[in-house]
Formats: sequence, structure tokens, C-alpha cells
Amino acid sequence: MITVPDKLQLQISDALTLIAASDFPEKWESLLPELINKLSATDYRVNNGILGTAHSIFKRWRSAFRSDELFVNIKYVLDQFCGPYLQLFQITDRLIEENSNNLQALQVLARSLSLLIKIYYDLNCQDLPEFFEDNLPTFMTLFEKYLVYQNPLLVTDDEEEEGPLEQIKTGICYILELYASRYEDAFPQLEHFVPIVIGLLTHAGAEPKYDSMVCKAFTVLTAIVKIERHSHIFADPAQLNNMCERVALPNIGLRLVDEELFEDNPIEYIRRDLEGSDTDTRRRAAADFIRGLMERFEVQVTEIMSKYVTRYLQSYSTDPKNNWKDKNTAIFLLVAIATRTATTTQGVTKTNELVDVVDFFSKHVLCDLQSDIKTDMPILKVDAIKYVYTFRNQLTKEQLLTVFPLLVKHLESNDYVVYTYAAIAIERILFIRQGKTMMFTADDIKPYSETLLSQLFRLIELGQTPEKLSENDYLMRAVMRVIITSRQDMIPYVNVIMGKLTTILSIVSKNPSNPKFNHYIFESIGALIRFICPISEAALAEFESMCFGPFQTILSQEVQEFTPYVFQLLAQLLEQHKGTDLTEAYVGLLTPLLNPTLWEQGNIPALVRLLQAYLEKGINSILANNQLEPILGIFQQKLVYSRQFDHYGMLLLNTITSRVPIQVLGNYLPALLSAVLKRLQSKKKGEHITFDRFTRNFTLWMSLCFLIDSLGGPDTIIRVYEGLQPGLFGQIMTLFILPDLTKLSKPLDRKLGGSGMTRLLTSSDLMLQEPYVSQLWPKALFALLSLLELPTAVEADGPDELYTFDIDAEGYQTTFAKLATTNPVPQDPTAALPPCQIYLAQQIMAMPVEKRAIVKTLVSQSPEATQFLPHYFSSANISLDQL
Repeated sequence: MITVPDKLQLQISDALTLIAASDFPEKWESLLPELINKLSATDYRVNNGILGTAHSIFKRWRSAFRSDELFVNIKYVLDQFCGPYLQLFQITDRLIEENSNNLQALQVLARSLSLLIKIYYDLNCQDLPEFFEDNLPTFMTLFEKYLVYQNPLLVTDDEEEEGPLEQIKTGICYILELYASRYEDAFPQLEHFVPIVIGLLTHAGAEPKYDSMVCKAFTVLTAIVKIERHSHIFADPAQLNNMCERVALPNIGLRLVDEELFEDNPIEYIRRDLEGSDTDTRRRAAADFIRGLMERFEVQVTEIMSKYVTRYLQSYSTDPKNNWKDKNTAIFLLVAIATRTATTTQGVTKTNELVDVVDFFSKHVLCDLQSDIKTDMPILKVDAIKYVYTFRNQLTKEQLLTVFPLLVKHLESNDYVVYTYAAIAIERILFIRQGKTMMFTADDIKPYSETLLSQLFRLIELGQTPEKLSENDYLMRAVMRVIITSRQDMIPYVNVIMGKLTTILSIVSKNPSNPKFNHYIFESIGALIRFICPISEAALAEFESMCFGPFQTILSQEVQEFTPYVFQLLAQLLEQHKGTDLTEAYVGLLTPLLNPTLWEQGNIPALVRLLQAYLEKGINSILANNQLEPILGIFQQKLVYSRQFDHYGMLLLNTITSRVPIQVLGNYLPALLSAVLKRLQSKKKGEHITFDRFTRNFTLWMSLCFLIDSLGGPDTIIRVYEGLQPGLFGQIMTLFILPDLTKLSKPLDRKLGGSGMTRLLTSSDLMLQEPYVSQLWPKALFALLSLLELPTAVEADGPDELYTFDIDAEGYQTTFAKLATTNPVPQDPTAALPPCQIYLAQQIMAMPVEKRAIVKTLVSQSPEATQFLPHYFSSANISLDQL
């Protein structure tokens, strides 16, 4: 790497980073000494190779999790590297002075200096090393020198790409920000750098090549102004005015490069503007600096900036056509000073009380929403829509209802950014919660929903290729949100909507290129199935007719990105069927689903769900076609022994146990239980037991086995245990089930666990005999009472998860993206049963007299039972005397 050309160095550097991540330093002890030995006082091409290698290894520390192992590795490097590093830094500085008129030498040396600065950050990013603290004056003198360093030979003609001088100064600003935010108490030179950084900002040109440097310089000042003991630097009214007027405001205006991006690459403009990917734009950095100033001097900064907002608006009003940029600046500036706290999903959550955002909207923004959508100033349209989007929580429902049809109207715009922002604002408005309910209901948007969806699909269909069609995920996200909000109101035109979705799906499946867009398509299809099929049997058949074609194409062509989605939607469709016999289409699909090669990692959660649906809705067909054994084979070969998916195996076993008749299941139970217990054994290491999702699902499966009548009562499963090994049931109960019982947290899980244990205690003959009656029965009763006396589990009271589903908040997963709209309604085998306390009392009283006598003796020996049972019996309106 040291001697190869620069372009190859970058590629080798990436490879070295990967190798070093696993091998350095333990398995590659010779690397660092070898690099240090090759450093040269004269050959800087070799030095640049070594420094590039060192940086490629050290830079991973920037995002590494703090740990003892990490600090041991860093110390290993510091102990050997710091001395030669400082020496090389000083030699490089001297050579830059000596070669100030030698362009060829300067270019190589500037590259060296830039790498030295990056390595400085690498070595300091986790903690302030003693070496650097001791040598801080030396380094800071060098940094000060190169922040103001100028040399015409290093000035580049390229206005876009940053040159060596800009790279050096940006790198130093990164270090200053790090020290200001992390090591301020050990950085006495900090205040000395403030005028230097301000000078950097005031003298920087407007060309894009300075953008990174300007943005990072702003972050330095923002970090400093937030430190209370340094805020006095900015406190003087004249200085504060200077910060606002000469430093921040020149970087707030819309630049030509922004306009070009708006016109030439609108989707990139939107992403930068909305998703924070424009943290390296001057506007955002300047706005963040203004907010930083406002944390200390809110009243003063608000007053200064409000005057400029007024001044920009007056300039606009004198000549709207030519001065439209001034209004854009005024709105951006007002948003900057009005916003106190904001999130991507919720918008602005707290505003500056000195700024009336609603009054500003009425006087200066609403007019741009009401004007003709065909305008020569589309950016002002975007500003108005984005203002509504930003301050949606500050506007009342009545105000938003007034604005809503205006936003819908802007979907007719021919401007890409305008109609996309309209879709974004509509989607986020429909996402607003008001307390425990959603602000907007199906009735609120009913007058617009059909038009809305029609316009959104028209805009999506403007894309002529799979890539262009799926480019704009904001539009598809709006489609999804309108469907989720409208729900059953779509019945009159639902087939048109499903037809549009399946047509788009067929096209994008040829080349899936935008994961978010694709996810929203499938969520939209899932939402239609969820809301329409339960109230329309005709819709189920029509949906299957429209969906099966694209689904079969996706499966046959193995479009891996889409197969997990298809399995989830097929499960959802199948779950809508009545009865226990499969239609021909589903029968034909089951055999390929049982092919073991299909059960790869990304598919497993969705395939388990689909097999569960098959067992729920088609057990008769499965048994008639001898397909139960292949399903059991999947359980044993692909699920129960998998470290990653063993808990899905238990979910499948739950459904098998519930749906397969005991006359058939009984033949397989010993082998199934044996496989489960073998996996369970791996959770026990010595005396330590790992309780995880597998053990939790095992506890719930056992509770189900105790509870359901179709299995023949608790003794059925107990006999299977005893057949494997006498006394095994008691061991498993004591080690795994009883300790886990009180850890159940979901209300449904608690009721299943409590009801299952109640049946075990009251309906099992074997439990009232030795070896279990004297040891296990009292322990099980104690565990049950402990569960029943836990504080009541409170379920979140609010809108259902579909209203509040948000992929940006949840995070998109490439391995398996679960569809929120296809979530099945949880099966509740205890639905017909009373609360567990009452059920326990009732079940005790339902026992034969002779068995009840045994229970009475056991209960009398339990202090907990003596304490709690009277209340349970009272709740069940049963006299305890009857016991």
C-alpha cells in the first residue's frame, strides 16, 4: 500500500480496515512497529502511504463502543506511535515552510498534513490521552497556524471540490469541535480560537468547495456558545449583533447551487432538506448556530433576527417577482428562531414563545398556499407547504382542515418538489396524535381520500422504468397513510386501489431498487386486506385474483427482497378464509413452501407465520394430503435447533398443538418434545439458565398443553415426559417453567400462564400422586399465586399500532422487514375463561370431593394460599366454607 498509486491506496486502505478490525493488534503485532520504522524524514510519498494505512486502522475507533478492550488497544498504539507522530508532524510543518514555493512538494506535504490531522482526531476521539494533554500547546500552535495559513500554490481553480487548504482547515475544525464538546476543561486555548474561526467564516468564499469547512466552523462556534462559562464571549450586544449579521446571515440565503439542485435533482433536494442529510449545507449549520446562540440569549437573538425577517419580507413585498429569494430567507430564518425542539417524526414539539408561528402563517404563508398552483416561484410554494409540515403540531385541527384541501390541490402541480412536499405534509398531518387518539379520522378525509389516492398514483405512474417508478417513496408512503386512515371508507373504489398497487408491484419487482418504496407498497396491500376482507367476502376473492399473479412471479423468479413480504401477505389472505379446507390455489402452493432450501434466514419469520395460517385454516387438507410430517420436519430441521430462530419453532409448535387432532399428534409428541428438551438443555450452563424468547415461548406452550381440552388434559403431556424419563416433568417444571412464570409481562401471556397452571393443579390426576403431590404441587401453587399477585399489567391505551406505525421511527430492516398491517390478531385460548383468580376458585370447587380434600390439605399448609385464596373465592362468589 505504501508504494502503490493513490487510487489503489484507497482500495487497499479499505481492505486493511476490515482485516485490522479483527486482527489488530492481537494477531498482527508486527504491523505497528513496521509502519513506524518505515516513516521517513524525506520520502513523503512513502509517509503518505503509512499515514493512510494508520488512519484506515485507527478511524474505526471514532464509532466504536467504549470498552476495556478498546482502551487497551488504543493505549497499545499510543505508547508506540505518539512520539514518532509528533516528530513527523513538526518535520512536516518545517518542510511546508521550506517548500512554500515548490508546488510539487507542497501538494504531497499538504496531503501528509491532512492525514496527520485526521489521525490526531482518531487518537483523541474516545478520550484525551495524557501525551496529547502534555503537548497541547505544541499542537494547538500548529493548528492555529494552519487555520489561517494561505499559499496561492495550494488554491485550486475547482469551485466544487475542496482543495488541500480547505481539507486541512476542515480537519482542524473537527478537532476543535471535539475538544470543545468533550475536553473543554483541559483546553485553555479554546477562547483564543473563537476569533480565528469567526475569521474563517467571514472570509470564506461562496463556492461549494468551502461548504464543509464553513459547516464545521459553525459547529465549533455552536459547541462553544453552549458552554456556560464561555458564553460571555458572545454576550456583548455588539458582538451578538456581529454574530448574527456578519457570521450567520450571509449563510442563510438560498444559493444558486440550491436552485440548481431543486431543478436538476429534485429527489436529492428533498432528501437533503428533510432527512438531515444536508448537515453539511451552510443553511442548516448557520441555523443550528442561531439556535445555539438562542439557548443563551433567546430574547436578544429573537429581537435581532425578527428585524431581519421583517426587512426581508419588506424587500419581497416591494418587488415579489425579483425579490422572491428574500421571502424564502425570511421564512427559513423565522423557522430557525421559532423552533426550540423538534423530531423527524413529530415535527416541532416546542417553540420560542417570543415568536407567534400561527400569526406568521396567517399573514405571510397561507397566501402562497392559496395562490395558483402554476407559479413561476415553486420554491415559495415549497416553503409554504414545509411551514405547515414543520409547525403542524402548533396549528389546530380546524386550521389544518382548512389547509388540507389546499395541500391536496398541490398534488396537481407539475413541479416535482412541490407535489412531493404536498404528499409529505399530508402524510405527516394524518400521523398527528391528539392525546390517546389520532387527530384525523376517516370521516375527516372522506371528501378527499379518493381524489388523494388517484392523484398520488398518477404521480407515481409518471415513472417510466422500475427505478423511476419507485424513486419517490414519499408518494407511496402517503398512499399507505391515506389507506390506513380511510379504512372501510374505501369499499366503493377499493378494487381500483388494489389494482394500482399490484400493477406497480409487478413493475418494480423486475428491479427492486428502493427498499422504503417497496415496503410501503406491501404495507398498503396489507392494509387493504386487513380493513376490507373482514367485511366483504367478495373482496377476498377479488384481492386473491389480483395479488396471486404478481406473487407467483416474485416467488418463481426468486425476487429475494420481496419473498418475505409475499409470505406475510399470503398468510394474511389465508387467515381471512373460513373453515379448515384449503382452496386449490393454496394447496398447490404448500408443497414448494415445504422445500427446505426456501427456509433461509430472511424468510423464516414470514414462512412460520404462513405455515401457522395453513394449520389454522387448512388442517383437514394438510392431513388428507399427508403434509403434516414435512411440516414437523421443518420444525425439527430448520427451527428448533437454530440459535436465531428457535423461538419461531415454538410458535409453530403452539399452532400444531392447537390444530392437529390428538389421535394424530399423539404419535409425534414424544419426538417433538425430545427435540424441544434437547434445545432447552443448551440454555443451561452449569447452574446458570439463560431465559430468552425460546424459554418464554416454551413456558407458554406448556401452559397451552395444560389448558386445551383437545389434548386430553394436563396428564397427556405429563405422560409424554414420563415416557422419556421418569421424574423428568418435575425437573423441567422446577428448572424452567415455574421460575419463568412470574416473568410473564403481557396481559395475554399472564392469563395463559395462570389459566394453564390452574388446570395443571386442578385437572391432573398425576399431580395429586407421588412423586409430584408433595413437592411439585406446592411449588406450582406458590408460582401461580406469585403470578396472580403481580401488579396488573397495563396495556398501552391509545390508537392501534397501524395508526402509529412509522418506518422511520421503527427503522428499516433489510434481513426481515415485518409488515405492521399484516399483524395477526393474537389467538387467545383463554378468551372464554374468567380472570385467573376466579378461575382458580371455580376449578378447585369443580374437582371431585376426594381430590378436593387432598387440595384442601395442601392449601392449608401454604401461608400464601391462606392469605390470598379467601379473596379469590369471594371474587368468584363462592363461600370458602364449601372447600
